[in-house]
Amino acid sequence: MKRPWTRRPLLAIYALATFGFGSVAASAAPDVSIARADYGKTASGQAVSRYTLANARGVTLRVITYGGIVTNLDVPDRTGRIADIVLGFDSLRDYEAHNGNIHFGALIGRYANRIAGGRFSLDGTTWQLPVNDGPNTLHGGPDSFDAKVWTVVGTRSDATSASVTLRYVSPDGENGFPGTLTTDVTYTLTGDNVIRIDYRATTDKDTVVNLTNHSYFNLAGHDRGSVEHQLIEIAASRFTPTDATSIPTGQLADVGGTPMDLREPTPIGARLRSAYPQLVIAHGYDQNWVLDRGGRSTPEFAARAYDPASGRFLELYTTQPGLQFYTSNGLNGSVVGKGGTVYRQTDAFALEAEHFPDSPNHPSFPTTVLKAGQTLHEVTLWKVGAR
Repeated sequence: MKRPWTRRPLLAIYALATFGFGSVAASAAPDVSIARADYGKTASGQAVSRYTLANARGVTLRVITYGGIVTNLDVPDRTGRIADIVLGFDSLRDYEAHNGNIHFGALIGRYANRIAGGRFSLDGTTWQLPVNDGPNTLHGGPDSFDAKVWTVVGTRSDATSASVTLRYVSPDGENGFPGTLTTDVTYTLTGDNVIRIDYRATTDKDTVVNLTNHSYFNLAGHDRGSVEHQLIEIAASRFTPTDATSIPTGQLADVGGTPMDLREPTPIGARLRSAYPQLVIAHGYDQNWVLDRGGRSTPEFAARAYDPASGRFLELYTTQPGLQFYTSNGLNGSVVGKGGTVYRQTDAFALEAEHFPDSPNHPSFPTTVLKAGQTLHEVTLWKVGAR
C-alpha cells in the first residue's frame, strides 16, 4: 500500500508549521488561549471545572477536573470543517453514571491495564487489589483515578502554548496499592497542533505505577460511525500475546505474518474479524504492542492514524515502552454519548501509551516500580491536523 503520509523526525513537530505534508518553516506560532468554566458538581457535592485550550488553527482541547477527562478535541478537516474527534458525554452526570467501565477520555491510574488476579509482590510483600475485570484488576480498580476530582495546581498561556496541570494525591492503601502517590498531569496545546501530556508522580513508599489517557478517537468525528476504513500504523515489530483473560503470557511475539503487523498503514477493519486467536479473545484489537523505539528519555514515534475521507490525522509520540491499541470492543449500542449519539463497537479506537499489562508479575518486562523519593516522568504527544 502506498503510504499516504511522510514520516518526519520528532523535532520537526516544533520546527515546522505543518507536519509531514509538504512542510514549510514555521513563522511565529499563533496565540493559544486557556479559559475556565464551571462544569457542575458531582453527586457528592464536589465542584468540577472545565478548561478550554484553543489555538488560532482551529484546534480546541477541553479537559474537566473530574477524572482529568478530555471531553472534546476539535480538529479541522482538509476543507476547514471542524469536528470533535473524541467520544464522550454531554454532562458530568453522564460521566459519573456511565464512564466507570468505559473510561472515555480519562486519566488512568494507579495502574493502567490489567494486573493478574489483582495481586503482585514488591519488596517481599504481596499486595492484593480489588478485582473488577473477571479475575483481574483493570485500570487501577474501581473508583480509581478516572473517577476522582483532580486539583488544578497551575495554568499557563503564551504566544506558543497553553497548559493546565492537574493533581491527585492517592492515599497509602487506596485500592490496595502501597504508598501515598502524588500524581501531576499537564495537558499542553501548542500553536502548531500538538497536544502534550506530561505525567509526573512521586511516592513515599515503593509502589507500582502505570499512567495513561484513555481517549477514544474517531477522526471523521465522534458521531460518524465506524472507523474501520481509517488507517492505522504502529511502529512495533513485537507484541505481548495474552491468555483468555487478557493477561500477557510473558512472550514477546513477532507481528510478522499476523493481523498484528501494523507497521504499514492498514485499514483498521481489514483483519479485525479474522480467526486469529488473539483477536478472538479480545473481540477485536485490544493488545499491547512493544514499541520499537519505546522506553526512551524523549518521545519517539509510536503510531499514526489517518482518515482518507476528511484528511484528518493523529500521530502519537511517547517515552512509554508500549502501546495498547483498542477498537472499542466493549461498546455495544447501549451507550448514548454526545448529542444523543449511540456508540457501537469499532466506532472509535484508543491508543494508550503505557507500560505493558501485568508488568509487576513479569520481571522480564520494563519495570513499573517507583521507588520512594524517585520521580516518574513520562510524556505522550498527539499531533493532529489534516492533509
